[in-house]
Amino acid sequence: MSVDGAERGPSPRSSSPTALAGRAFGAIPPTALVLLGIVSVQVGSALAKHLFSAVGSFGTVALRLLFAAAVLLLLWRPSLRMTRRAWTVVLGYGVTLGAMNLCFYLALARIPLGIAVTVEFLGPLAVALAGSRRWLDAFWAVLAAGGVVLLMEGSGGELDVVGLLFALAAGVCWGLYILVGAALGRHTTEGNGLALGMAVAALVAVPFGVAESGTALMQPWVLVAGLGVALLSSVIPYSLDLEALRKIPPRVFGILMSLEPAMAALIGLVVLQESLLWSQWIAVLCVVAASAGAARGTRPDM
Repeated sequence: MSVDGAERGPSPRSSSPTALAGRAFGAIPPTALVLLGIVSVQVGSALAKHLFSAVGSFGTVALRLLFAAAVLLLLWRPSLRMTRRAWTVVLGYGVTLGAMNLCFYLALARIPLGIAVTVEFLGPLAVALAGSRRWLDAFWAVLAAGGVVLLMEGSGGELDVVGLLFALAAGVCWGLYILVGAALGRHTTEGNGLALGMAVAALVAVPFGVAESGTALMQPWVLVAGLGVALLSSVIPYSLDLEALRKIPPRVFGILMSLEPAMAALIGLVVLQESLLWSQWIAVLCVVAASAGAARGTRPDM
């Protein structure tokens, strides 16, 4: 289970500057790389939330995806000469990525970071459990569902229902993103598909951002903050995940990624002062346990 998400896709690798950075990360244990990537994504989300008052959620998404696309295009300089099938996958990947980020940031504007990520994480969990016939996996599904119910009831009706629905929509997009991302890896090489897909995602999000925020997007401090969000939420995690996946199986990677909801809740508490009730912390841990159990039960070749 991979992603974002605020948003994680196929990780690029070659002799480009990204590969040079990968060699610099070589001395760091792979588990530490994954954890650093998780922290980077959630700190990026916290920074993004601080931008909402200036440019709104749409404007923040537009800046994040635009700068991330610019960095990746400069790193990879992808060729536009691809088959029709490859372009179809790239377009699908980009649209899904753009929709996922728009929905997640709309949720983030209404509910705490930890709760938004916990609900969104149901998407990759559903992908991990889909088609399974093991009784243990049914238990993980029930545990995750119980966590969400506890999350709702523990809020005492104070959680924004619209925010929860946006987080759930982001989770659906995240599940689709994983499936389309796998196809992207099969039909494109190195980081070409990732860079082009990010550019498509930026084209999806930028019109919404401009319509909502207009010239406010051009304030120097906003542009600097937007670049920081793009680096923390996209560019840095991709590089860290790349190096980690070279050293550990995807199954182990998925287990480590299941810590993301708990890390989001912790970052929300420390950076945004978003405290959760004890029952909501238990709900987060239920989803973490279910995700870790589902990832641990996947086949070694997955």
